[in-house]
Amino acid sequence: MYEVTTLPKIPSRKADTHKGDYGRILVLAGSGGMTGAACLCSSAALRAGAGLVTLGIPESLHGIVASKLTCVMTHPLPETHLKTLSDLGRQDILDFSQRFDVVAIGPGLSQYLETKRLVLWLLQSLDRPIVLDADGINALADNPGILQRIKKQIVLTPHPGEMARLVGVSSTHEIQSKRLDVSKMFVKDRNNVTLVLKGHQTIVIDEEKFYRNTTGNPGMATAGAGDVLTGMIAAFIGQNYTPFEAAQLGVYLHGMAGDLAAQEMGEISVIATDILNKLPKALLTYEKNPCI
Repeated sequence: MYEVTTLPKIPSRKADTHKGDYGRILVLAGSGGMTGAACLCSSAALRAGAGLVTLGIPESLHGIVASKLTCVMTHPLPETHLKTLSDLGRQDILDFSQRFDVVAIGPGLSQYLETKRLVLWLLQSLDRPIVLDADGINALADNPGILQRIKKQIVLTPHPGEMARLVGVSSTHEIQSKRLDVSKMFVKDRNNVTLVLKGHQTIVIDEEKFYRNTTGNPGMATAGAGDVLTGMIAAFIGQNYTPFEAAQLGVYLHGMAGDLAAQEMGEISVIATDILNKLPKALLTYEKNPCI
């Protein structure tokens, strides 16, 4: 029997506090032509309250993202000839990850074979909570059994197409026609997994709890929106919410920010940076009235 849960509150911050109290987030993202995804994810983690965010990026792209990001630190990593993260960086990433509370993997990584090998190795080797999105999920889809060998809690954030690949069905229609049933089957006996099945009324579910989101609008069907959500969920895990609570809060506030953007400029014109830019107002609104 699933427990249908309410949204968690956001506590006030103490006066005597520092950035280390609010989570250190490592983001592994980006490839040639996909630096925007990495920047959106990293920036969203900061906007959602993380104390410190570092972006691990293919080394030749370091200058590009460093010029875009003022408050996010960057960590250049070995790359392939296609400017994607190389398997040669596995020990560097593993050692570097010890400084962080949570690792977000996937936005803009590409589906290059060597990069997928790196992702699969990291999933089995990291001892930090993981938020896995986009190309990270696509890497996992070829080897779903790895979920049984992951050491820490993992939040998966697939859209219906990625979910179809995860469960091995041929079309998104099969996912969309039975979203909750598919989600329940996927998390069954996987007590380290929290699933966020994105879409209209995004589902958040683990082995015991279930939440159906009520915010968001069709204008959020835009490139980069999911990258923003990934960064937000990682930030909330870093602030000591459980993975399930972090996912709940992330999808609700992400949708609220999208609604605020649509109210101002109309659904058709909403882009991912609009969602990111409305996140502070969404957080402020929710802090004042968490029961909305």
